[in-house]
Amino acid sequence: MHTPPFKLSPVAFAALIVTSSVAHAQTASSDAAVTPTVVISASADASAQGLPSAYAGGQVARGGRLGLLGNVDVMDTPFNTMNYTQALIQDQQARSVADVLQNDPSVRVARGFGNYQELYVIRGFAVNSDDLAYNGLYGLLPRQFVASELLERVEVFRGANSFVNGAAPGGGGVGGSINLVPKRASNTPLTQFTAGVESGGQAYAAADIGRRFGPEGRAGVRINAAKRKGDTAVDREERELSLFSIGLDYRGNNFRVSADAGYQDHTLDNARPSVTLAAGIPVPAAPKGASNWAQPWTTSTERDTFGTLRAEVDLGADAVAWGAFGVRSGDEMNILAAPTVGKADGSAIMYRFDNARTDHVRTGEIGVRGKLRTGAVGHTLSATVSGFSQESRNAYAMSDFFTGFATNIYRPVDVAAPQANFFTGGDMNNPLLTQKSILSSYAVADTMALADGKLLVTVGARHQKIKAYSYDYNTGIENSAYDQGEVTPVAGIVYKPWAGVSVYANYIEGLQQGAVASGTNIDNVGEAFAPFTSKQKEVGVKYDGGKLGMSAALFTTSQPAAYVVDRHFGVFGEQRNRGLELSVFGTPARGVRLLGGLTLLDAEQRMTASDITQGKDVIGVPETQLNLGAEWDVSGVDGLTLTARTLYTSGQFADGANLQKLPSWARLDLGASYATRIADRAVTLRARVDNATGKDYWASAGGFPGSGYLVQGAPRTVAVSASADF
Repeated sequence: MHTPPFKLSPVAFAALIVTSSVAHAQTASSDAAVTPTVVISASADASAQGLPSAYAGGQVARGGRLGLLGNVDVMDTPFNTMNYTQALIQDQQARSVADVLQNDPSVRVARGFGNYQELYVIRGFAVNSDDLAYNGLYGLLPRQFVASELLERVEVFRGANSFVNGAAPGGGGVGGSINLVPKRASNTPLTQFTAGVESGGQAYAAADIGRRFGPEGRAGVRINAAKRKGDTAVDREERELSLFSIGLDYRGNNFRVSADAGYQDHTLDNARPSVTLAAGIPVPAAPKGASNWAQPWTTSTERDTFGTLRAEVDLGADAVAWGAFGVRSGDEMNILAAPTVGKADGSAIMYRFDNARTDHVRTGEIGVRGKLRTGAVGHTLSATVSGFSQESRNAYAMSDFFTGFATNIYRPVDVAAPQANFFTGGDMNNPLLTQKSILSSYAVADTMALADGKLLVTVGARHQKIKAYSYDYNTGIENSAYDQGEVTPVAGIVYKPWAGVSVYANYIEGLQQGAVASGTNIDNVGEAFAPFTSKQKEVGVKYDGGKLGMSAALFTTSQPAAYVVDRHFGVFGEQRNRGLELSVFGTPARGVRLLGGLTLLDAEQRMTASDITQGKDVIGVPETQLNLGAEWDVSGVDGLTLTARTLYTSGQFADGANLQKLPSWARLDLGASYATRIADRAVTLRARVDNATGKDYWASAGGFPGSGYLVQGAPRTVAVSASADF
């Protein structure tokens, strides 16, 4: 048997198919050279497609990025997605990604474990801010807080997505993913300045400048800068944010290039911490919304510098190749103290916890995508190779956590800062390397169009390798190493029986690093398990009426869990989340815009290590989530818009045994904007009141697996601003 001189990988094989089909198409066509016309679309990226257009009303877009599949119209994808625009971000005076996601009924905002990191719970599964993608690449943006001034779009993929985007480095991606799209210069010159103030006296100023240059406006520059400083609506809490970013792009006849660079410095002083409950006590009533039990010496600082470069080249009329690369360097320093409430009267114990962290991230991908036909079937073939590397240096120091110091969440007690020398790890001034993660993958996909495009079938697979290393805080010696791989497949179908209607179904998996056997009195210490694969099945229907869009989805996702049985650590358990999602968006009537929906969830601990938790609800997952927002352009008053939004979250449990339950809560947000001209300049005045009724409530429970800490909802918060174009 003849042995070939080389072996093709799946990616190379797909690339060969794509380029061969392009060469065939070029041979069959006229040899006459045709110079394409360069069209600069608004906020165009390094993509021939540009950004998908906004839907009626301008709050969401008609499509978004689906990893190696590129930008896909929502009616053509077998998944449930929602893509929020920069117009919505600005009109709602959103400060961060979390503020934008308050519009999504499938998402609830929580907080990281022990710090102030924004965390997003999609379909009942946590997505850490570590796992946000920036223009398709993971790990490039600040870990704890991402300012909205950086963003053109916030694209939400609902459901497992490891095939589409690769495994998330922070272990999320089971319930969904979030891709953040940077700003680009549009055809129209932009020079806009915004100033404002919020409750507590926090001042805000921002500049947004965009220009295109050269023949046909091929080169573009977009600059954003922002500053926030002052007290917040929470007593004694202070926030300071400094931000600068620049986005560059160039569009040639057969190639496109874009680059981004940014810096963010975010500091919180006396920020209100989360609350942990001792076992067995009932959930205490939420204190007054503006109250603060933070110690006056607590602080959290995060500084990040990041940059990306992306390029796309046309291989012919129907194929492109792309490449992208990004880096981030981040530093964090925290002095924290969070209460553990031991009695229903709010009595609590606190201790001091300091930590320092430095991150260095490098990530990139290359890929190819093209179209061909086999008889009556049209194919869109995609292939990609990606890599991710992160090194983290950490150190920590604690005060005496056995005794701590007393306080009360209803009557806080300030104490002098105790010494953080009772228990330490590493040098706070020079942390050693403690964690290293290396992720690599390759993926191939084929989207087949049949029956004149009425039937779309997508199949594909991604092979993912996960390497993770941990090192001793004090010596730098390697403690453990993890090196495992897994293949995650996808199968999706879209059928369009009538114009404006899509029926879809999918099977897709999520991927997380598998467990490593640890603990005492077990017989397999150190055994590394294959990555956990979470399996999702989903069916749904979408409607596009031109002015009004709606969708409905039924899904079920099962996630493995590890625990000990008869002294053996293994993957025996399972969590299952299933639910119904309903969404609506668009303009049902002239001058009226709707955005929102309903999510019903059933998150069950199906197989656990204890009868106490068997069959119980998962920590921090409410059964009902309702978001509904409306905007009304007031007839007879040109430029005046009134807005209202309500959020409802049913009760959720703070413990696995379901003995500690948070009450349901509902919140009303109101706003108004007025667009006019002053001194021949376009000016927009905006006012917003979040939690207008002053509701005191616990907003979430948990976020970190197995932990049920409480986060209090923000008090009534007023924000006013003015934007002027020059």
